[in-house]
Amino acid sequence: MSDPYLCPACGTNRSRFNLIQQVVQPVKKDAQTGDVVSEVSLSDPLQFKYKGDPYRVQCGICGVIESEEQFIRQAQRS
Repeated sequence: MSDPYLCPACGTNRSRFNLIQQVVQPVKKDAQTGDVVSEVSLSDPLQFKYKGDPYRVQCGICGVIESEEQFIRQAQRS
C-alpha cells in the first residue's frame, strides 16, 4: 500500500483512491429460499478457503475497481 498508484483506466489520477476491504464471511444457504442458514467455520473441510485479494482499489476520479497490483504496475510504467 506504500507504492505509488496510477489509475489503469483514466491514466491521470495519482492521488484519489478508495480502498475497499473484502471481508470473508463463509455461510451456508438454504437451497430453496436463499436464506442464510448458518455461518460456516473456516476449519470445515468442505468449505473452500478464500484466496482472493484482501482489498481492492477504486479510482476516486473515474470509479474503476481493480486489484492493487494493476494500479501499482500502471504507475511503474509511466
